[in-house]
Amino acid sequence: MKTSPTLSILITGCSSGIGYMAAHALKKRGHEVVASCRHADDVKRLTEEGLTCIMLDLADEESIDHGVKQALELTENRLNALFNNGAYGLPGALEDLSTQGLREQFNTNFFGWHHLTTQLIPHFRQQSYARIVQNSSVLGFAAMKYRGAYNSSKFAIEGWTDTLRLELADTHIRVSLIEPGAIETQFRNNALAAFRHWIDIEHSVHQQEYQSQIDRLSRTQSRNKYALPAESCLPPLIHALESDNPKLRYRITKPTKIIAILKRLLPGKVIDKILLKSS
Repeated sequence: MKTSPTLSILITGCSSGIGYMAAHALKKRGHEVVASCRHADDVKRLTEEGLTCIMLDLADEESIDHGVKQALELTENRLNALFNNGAYGLPGALEDLSTQGLREQFNTNFFGWHHLTTQLIPHFRQQSYARIVQNSSVLGFAAMKYRGAYNSSKFAIEGWTDTLRLELADTHIRVSLIEPGAIETQFRNNALAAFRHWIDIEHSVHQQEYQSQIDRLSRTQSRNKYALPAESCLPPLIHALESDNPKLRYRITKPTKIIAILKRLLPGKVIDKILLKSS
């Protein structure tokens, strides 16, 4: 009977949602987990819950460098897996979005992931077994209106990850993407705060439509009947980390799987109509 490897894994974005769930579940599964959050109070809370947790802000390269050093020290250089999960959404029409707002979205959702992962690859090359799992999104391959900043960062992560996988093909480092759809997390709360900070709602030609976005983001729970709990991401994550033959992509939620199929079968204009209706 095959025995699953014991991993030493760094997880980003563990204050809530998928990262929080994954940190606790993987520890319970017997893996060595180093959770990370960008705020000190969240680090303290997770530490009190029994997790090994460090501060790591994906928008700050010095914080990333310090986090990598801490993670390697805490694991006595056993670290052999990374789950890139920390990210946030910045809603709003692209014409209303400042370049600085988009830049900050990319600093956390893309450039931070690049810096963290490339810092760890040389170390992973020295291990006999290593995994990199990227938490992308259905919005990493299907665009939706008013999600342009997040779409752009996730489309970039998809291309970046595919390239990395090819470049590491002759190594023991395996790279996978997880592509969730609607998941019940605090993602909407963080997105609403970013929306109010960066978008001048009152002076936008999209002002009327923005109200529906505010209503959507203000709900404590999604009205999407296909939305799943964060735990739905655990089986794909475990497979990506532990399987001898991990998949390149793991699509989570029924709509995500359907959209992926439709994009291969239907003309672009038809897909646009479907995505406009979904928005």
